[in-house]
Amino acid sequence: MEDILMLSDTEITGKISAKLKELRLKQNVSRQDLAASSGVSISSIVRMEDGEIKSFESFLRILRTLGKIEILLPLVKEEELSPAEYFKLVHSAKKKHQRKRASKSVIINKQEDSKW
Repeated sequence: MEDILMLSDTEITGKISAKLKELRLKQNVSRQDLAASSGVSISSIVRMEDGEIKSFESFLRILRTLGKIEILLPLVKEEELSPAEYFKLVHSAKKKHQRKRASKSVIINKQEDSKW
């Protein structure tokens, strides 16, 4: 398998497009049926399979219709915090919002400097 980091954006799009077509054919779904099921036009499906993925929403509809939307799970899954990380996060937020009072020595010094 090729290293995805070495591929250009165009090459990655081409591989994704080829995979979409492969998935559709493996499931024995025609472009017409996929268009009807997904709400994406046939011409958009043809363009996607030819390497032109212009609409992310259409791409998501195709993935969902082909039963492969879960491949995007790593992109939408929220990271879980360990208990220690959660504790740090909560306590650092509390410290930022606490008001600080001036010390008495500062107030006393200001009164002494006053000529009133």
